[in-house]
Amino acid sequence: MLNYLDEVARAGTIRRAAERLGIAASSINRQIIALEDALGTPLFERLPRQMRLTAAGELVIAHIRQTLRGYDIVQTQLADLQGRRSGLVRLATMGGIATSLLPAVVTWMRERHPLVKLTIQVLPRDAIIAAVLSGDADLGLAYQLPPDPKLRTLARAGLRLGAVVAPGHPLASKRGVSLGDCAGYPMIIPDRSVTLGALMAQALERSAVAVDTVIETNAIELLKAAVLTGNAVSFLNEMDVQREVRAGTLEFLPLPEGQVPRQELRLIQRVRGGLDAAQSVLAEHLREVVQGLES
Repeated sequence: MLNYLDEVARAGTIRRAAERLGIAASSINRQIIALEDALGTPLFERLPRQMRLTAAGELVIAHIRQTLRGYDIVQTQLADLQGRRSGLVRLATMGGIATSLLPAVVTWMRERHPLVKLTIQVLPRDAIIAAVLSGDADLGLAYQLPPDPKLRTLARAGLRLGAVVAPGHPLASKRGVSLGDCAGYPMIIPDRSVTLGALMAQALERSAVAVDTVIETNAIELLKAAVLTGNAVSFLNEMDVQREVRAGTLEFLPLPEGQVPRQELRLIQRVRGGLDAAQSVLAEHLREVVQGLES
C-alpha cells in the first residue's frame, strides 16, 4: 500500500498511478480512503484533475518514502547475506554526461553487478540538486554545482574546454587554439541554458572576439553532428568528444585556461542519510572514473 500512495503523489492522479503500477484505480482509491479513515485526516485534496497532498499528506508521504528506502536497504543487506549483491541505485545527471561518460559505467555495472538495478534520469542542474536533496536520487553527477551544506562532494574533476572541429578544418593541425584563432569561422555555440554555454558566453564577451553564430543549441549531440558537416567551430569539454577524438572523426583543440576556465564535474550525495551497499559500489566506481578525468 505504501508504494500506491507514493506513486499517486508523484503522478498527481490515481489514474496515472494505476497505469504505472499496472493495477486497478479503484483498488488504489480504496487504500487511500482506508488510510485516511484510520488516520482521521485527508491526505489528498481531490481537485478536478489532480490529487494534491495536504499538509498531513506531506508528512505521511515523507515517512512513506523513508520507509520504502529503508526496505530497499534491508533487501540489499539480505541479498548480501545470501552471497549475491542486488539493490537499486538512482543517479541524476545531465544529458551530455549521460551520453559521454555513463555508457561505460553502465557496462561495468552490468558485468560486475548484474542484479543491481540502475536508473539514470537526465535533468537540469537545479533539478539534479533537488532530486538528491529530496531522496529521489541517491547520487548526482553534474557540472558547475553551487555549494550547498546539505550536499557532500564525493569526487570532482576540472575538464578542459576546447574548440572542436572536423579533421579537415584549417585549425585541425594545431595542438591548441585561442578564441582569437577561432574568429572568422562560423561558430556553433552551446546556449546559456547549459553550464558550458554560460562559461563560453562569458569568455567570448571578455575576449571581445567577433562571433559569427550559425547555430545556438543546448543539444550536445547536435553540436558535434553540425561540426562534421562543414567549416564551423564549436566549443565543448574534452570528455564530451572523447569517443569521437579516439575514432578520428573530430579534433579537440584546448583553449588557454587564462581565457576559459575549466568546467567542474562533481559527484554528490546528500549529507543526511548514507548509501546502501549497492549504491556505495556505484559511488566508489564513479569516484574513480571522475578523478581519472583530471588532466
